[in-house]
Amino acid sequence: MIILGIGANLPYAKIGPPRASCGMALNMLEKSDIYIDQRSPWYESKPVPVSDQPWYVNGVVTVTTSLQPSALMQRLLAIELGLGRERSVPNAPRTLDLDILAYGDRIIDEADDSDLKLKIPHPRMHIRSFVIIPLCDISPTWVHPVLQRAAAALRDDLPPDENICKIADADGLFGTEWQPSTK
Repeated sequence: MIILGIGANLPYAKIGPPRASCGMALNMLEKSDIYIDQRSPWYESKPVPVSDQPWYVNGVVTVTTSLQPSALMQRLLAIELGLGRERSVPNAPRTLDLDILAYGDRIIDEADDSDLKLKIPHPRMHIRSFVIIPLCDISPTWVHPVLQRAAAALRDDLPPDENICKIADADGLFGTEWQPSTK
């Protein structure tokens, strides 16, 4: 299973608020040979590390693609750029953030070998409520390839002060506007 994280906390003038950028990213993934199998509801979460930035909109998707991890990351970076992402300092606010959280059971650490500095599974995913809680919505039995623990167990270990809340769409439902493509 390939798992991607999606987040944003700044509006993008051409699209609108962060939630709209996240939704547009889903459409752009589908047009980039990255097919969404499952999508979590959207969540709102405080910035990590804690700062005075606006809160984030976050979600998790599982995808199918023939792209290898480095090519997939290049595609994700291009989508971020296309939706106004500007990289400045670590943990800066952003119009879009796309991360490869896991790529099957692969363990990849190209920190010294590549311009991408690709690390899979994402090195902090297991301590981020905005990743683990949405992941549990779609795959609570997924097992972290390094820690060998299920997503539900990782969720149970999250600190109690992690503020995250599910966002209802305009119709009061959670994320019903997106439908999986027919491959």
